[in-house]
Amino acid sequence: MAKSEKKKDKELSYNELVAKRDELKRKYMDFRFQAVVGHVENPVQKRTMRREIARLNTFIHQQDLEKFRKAALESIAAKN
Repeated sequence: MAKSEKKKDKELSYNELVAKRDELKRKYMDFRFQAVVGHVENPVQKRTMRREIARLNTFIHQQDLEKFRKAALESIAAKN
């Protein structure tokens, strides 16, 4: 995967990241099924897809943490 594509993924919104991850998970499951049933041309693609899913999960988790931190700071500010 090119670095420019990774940067583009980092700039996606939360909903776009989740949609992309879900689509990639679906493709990964289809790929696994194809590997069991028949021949797969590029077996390394399975590892690549797993890593892409993990990277997207990382970006999603970072955005979740950012939202949580903002909410916590707003809560603290409201008490003062």
